[in-house]
Amino acid sequence: MIRAFLPVLGMLLAASAAQSHGGGDHGPQWTFDPWVVAPLLLSLALYLGGTLRLWRRAGFGRGIGVRQAGAYALGWLSLAGALLSPLHWFGERLFTWHMVEHEIVMAVSAPLLVLARPGGAFAWALPAALRRPVWRVGQAWPLRRAWAFLTVPVVATILHGLAIWIWHAPPLFDATVRHVDIHRLQHLSFLLSALLFWWALVRRCEPGPAALHIAITMLHTGLLGALLTFASRVLYGAQTAQAGLWGLTPLEDQQLAGLIMWVPAGTVYAAAALAFLAAWLRRPGKAWRADDAVPS
Repeated sequence: MIRAFLPVLGMLLAASAAQSHGGGDHGPQWTFDPWVVAPLLLSLALYLGGTLRLWRRAGFGRGIGVRQAGAYALGWLSLAGALLSPLHWFGERLFTWHMVEHEIVMAVSAPLLVLARPGGAFAWALPAALRRPVWRVGQAWPLRRAWAFLTVPVVATILHGLAIWIWHAPPLFDATVRHVDIHRLQHLSFLLSALLFWWALVRRCEPGPAALHIAITMLHTGLLGALLTFASRVLYGAQTAQAGLWGLTPLEDQQLAGLIMWVPAGTVYAAAALAFLAAWLRRPGKAWRADDAVPS
């Protein structure tokens, strides 16, 4: 399965080499950045290969449920759409669409990928001779201790919040539209911190506290969105420089971006918090298990 993707990966990487990031303005277009395309294709090949291998051995839907596979498919497609589709092209030119892109990555793709629990599929995709050595590396004391610390719900919530606020510092955010490497690092930070955040809440947190962590995240991101919405001057000069091409002033572009972070993204967090609360209320007097939040 993985070998079948290598020719496709090669063609996409060759095409991306001829296309500069944000250059060649010929209208809306897909962005084939090799540093994004390669990990996306590799993760898809590993997941499909591991899932099909397990299903051939254990039976369809055994070990990796159909709902899990569906969650991974939706998470992967939303992530690829956010980072490769014309949405990314628009996001480099309009702050409003850049904000939409980020919210899809953090509030849609990340929780879906966490619910899919892709680790098992990735493991089954490896040759049998590599599974045990890879497992041993993953069980090494420093890695286990680091993972245990990073996925403490309070720690994961703080790290995710720091990633959001630090990257929205105007000089740093403007640098992402000028320098491709900084832009890649921003997206990677958002995705990884969001994966840690949702994984910690789903796998290491009871639903009541998980709802509280989401509410805290909703409040501080809503505050940041409100600050952008009601700002009386332009804070992101480079990001909003092309707003006039789309019939907006730079300040209007900034305000719309803040409104998207504040209201639609806040609605997603509120829905997730309510889902955790509903799970909590459905299990009175019973111990919470992380698998209760994961589709089978």
